[in-house]
Amino acid sequence: MSRVLWTLWVLGAVTNLSKEEAPDQSSSLSCDPTGVCDGRSRSLNSMPSGLTAAVRSLDLSNNEITYIGNSDLRDCVNLKALRLESNGINTIEEESFLSLWSLEHLDLSYNLLSNLSSSWFRPLSSLKFLNLLGNPYKSLGETPLFSQLTNLRILKVGNIYSFTEIQDKDFAGLTFLEELEIDASNLQRYEPKSLKSIQNISYLALRMKQPVLLVEIFVDLSSSLKHLELRDTHLDTFHFSEASINETHTLVKKWTFRNVKVTDRSFTGVVRLLNYVSGVLEVEFEDCTLYGLGDFDIPDVDKIKNIGQIETLTVRRLHIPHFYSFYDMSSIYSLTEDVKRITVENSKVFLVPCLLSQHLKSLEYLDLSENLMVEEYLKNSACEDAWPSLQTLVLRQNHLASLERTGETLLTLKNLTNIDISKNSFHSMPETCQWPEKMKYLNLSSTRIHSVTGCIPKTLEILDVSNNNLNLFSLNLPQLKELYISRNKLMTLPDASLLPMLLVLKISRNAITTFSKEQLDSFHTLKTLEAGGNNFICSCEFLSFTQEQQALAKVLIDWPANYLCDSPSHVRGQQVQDVRLSVSECHRTALVSGMCCALFLLILLTEVLCHRFHGLWYMRMMWAWLQAKRKPRKAPSRDVCYDAFVSYSEHDSYWVENLLVQKLEHFNPPFKLCLHKRDFIPGKWIIDNIIDSIEKSRKTIFVLSENFVKSEWCKYELDFSHFRLFDENSDAAILILLEPIEKKAIPQRFCKLRKIMNTKTYLEWPTDDAQQEGFWLNLRTAIKS
Repeated sequence: MSRVLWTLWVLGAVTNLSKEEAPDQSSSLSCDPTGVCDGRSRSLNSMPSGLTAAVRSLDLSNNEITYIGNSDLRDCVNLKALRLESNGINTIEEESFLSLWSLEHLDLSYNLLSNLSSSWFRPLSSLKFLNLLGNPYKSLGETPLFSQLTNLRILKVGNIYSFTEIQDKDFAGLTFLEELEIDASNLQRYEPKSLKSIQNISYLALRMKQPVLLVEIFVDLSSSLKHLELRDTHLDTFHFSEASINETHTLVKKWTFRNVKVTDRSFTGVVRLLNYVSGVLEVEFEDCTLYGLGDFDIPDVDKIKNIGQIETLTVRRLHIPHFYSFYDMSSIYSLTEDVKRITVENSKVFLVPCLLSQHLKSLEYLDLSENLMVEEYLKNSACEDAWPSLQTLVLRQNHLASLERTGETLLTLKNLTNIDISKNSFHSMPETCQWPEKMKYLNLSSTRIHSVTGCIPKTLEILDVSNNNLNLFSLNLPQLKELYISRNKLMTLPDASLLPMLLVLKISRNAITTFSKEQLDSFHTLKTLEAGGNNFICSCEFLSFTQEQQALAKVLIDWPANYLCDSPSHVRGQQVQDVRLSVSECHRTALVSGMCCALFLLILLTEVLCHRFHGLWYMRMMWAWLQAKRKPRKAPSRDVCYDAFVSYSEHDSYWVENLLVQKLEHFNPPFKLCLHKRDFIPGKWIIDNIIDSIEKSRKTIFVLSENFVKSEWCKYELDFSHFRLFDENSDAAILILLEPIEKKAIPQRFCKLRKIMNTKTYLEWPTDDAQQEGFWLNLRTAIKS
């Protein structure tokens, strides 16, 4: 019994553990408010649960889903797109898509569906895109799969290995397709007219290794197909027989050969095929390989007429293993006389034989980009009578090194108007050059030039010198309408007077820091300006101009996203239209002027107040006080020279000199007085004289009167000594009041004097002669005390 319980417990624990480890399928989806749900690469092993009608798009690609049941998508009635590619789906139940009548995009590619059922697609009446590539089915089923898909526009079927058969019923019901892709790499059987049921196909991409069934397929499509692309085909054994084609009139306008292998002999078969069907205007070879030496054996070349209708020939990345043993292709020269556009790109072309150039009589456009052309061989290619109708020549990214020689070489091309020689390494530009006289367009971008000179033809209407090292553009080009000069080192816009007809200017990603309304207005005909990506200094003037000019947005095609501030530092990286600077930054001159005016007014006001309230007097008194503080508090007794220092007003000098001096200095014993007229040392600063005299006197006599308090002398010199004297709390001061003085008459700055007059006794000069003797007695007693 215990063993049974133990076993049940273990099973329960394992079950719970598996439930905990199993991911929540619905939570593995991320859906936005519009109903677009992303479940890519979430390691899902089954369809998510809980899908509702709110889901509009469901992407479950790159998971591990193997099975789709009838109920998994039942509620997704509004689903428009379902992507299930790159899973391991091997089973889809018959009614899995029954409710998806709104579905327009279905991708089931690269799964494990070995059998396809028409019941899957029957409800999908709105389907426009269906991808079934990469599934291991051998055929498209026993019954027509797509007969109900009347709105289908893009269909992709087949696989690399197992898809071996195309049946006549496979495409029944499809009348119009914009795009059909068939991977028939291992196709072994094709029932005649299997593709003929499709009445109109804009584009067919057919991947097949062997060309055995190519002509048969082409016959069925020739009257309904516009563009045929043949991929990954080995045409080395291809042979075309005219007897295999009954209908020569086709709708095919373009053939593309992509990653196709061709030999000299099979190339002849391709030429015969293109000749036998009429209407082909464009032939394209991309990433193809030519195993041969150019020894094309084309019998009855004169009978080949329809191939002459081809107007455009494009060759990109053509690989020729025996390239340096290649012939001159003279056998096909006559086939090229009516071609108007030729592109041979990245195919190691270093020479176009002169004879071939002369046969290209109708050629208007020639692109030899990314090849090995140099001036010497270009001269042979552009020989006399070569390319007589050529208007556009593209020699981008070759090995040209001299502008002067390149221009001279092309002088034979009388009708040449457009030249693209970008991505060549010219480095420098001569002062003068010769060019075809009808030149209108010149592309010199990415050629490492440092300056532009008179070598540029005056007849140009379009000039491209972008991505170089230019720091100045000062050419006079009176007919120029478009100038492309981005990714250089220009610091300002070109001079508009040199470009009077300019309509388009693209000058982005230079070193421009600003431009003004005046500069733009000088370009009278300018319609388009692209100047983003520069290091703009967002000054107040620049911001005002760009933000207030509403019409500027119509001219600046990259406004506002590419216009960012580089300085000031606090707005770096912000869009110009969003930056707002402070008043102090925008009106600095006015602010400084205002501050200077305010400072001047403050100084002026200070002077007025100082004069009005005797501020200078207070300052000078403070200075004197500080000077006095640094001296000893009291002079030594041996330095005392006077009994008293007399401080008085000049208006009271008569009383002092004729009465005070006579009564004191002629008394027995005499008193020695210090008078400023008599005892001050000439040449010595008056303040020092005053302070020294007070310090060398035992007493200081102040002769107070109305004249004293009004005297400039007292106001600005003598009262400095009063300040120090009273500050020492000494009794050395003797006050003589010559005449009654009201306290209101004493200025506020004589605060110490006012205080002493309130706290100390002073001597009053009597007007009565009988009382004067008592006055002198009291004075002499005060001096001796």
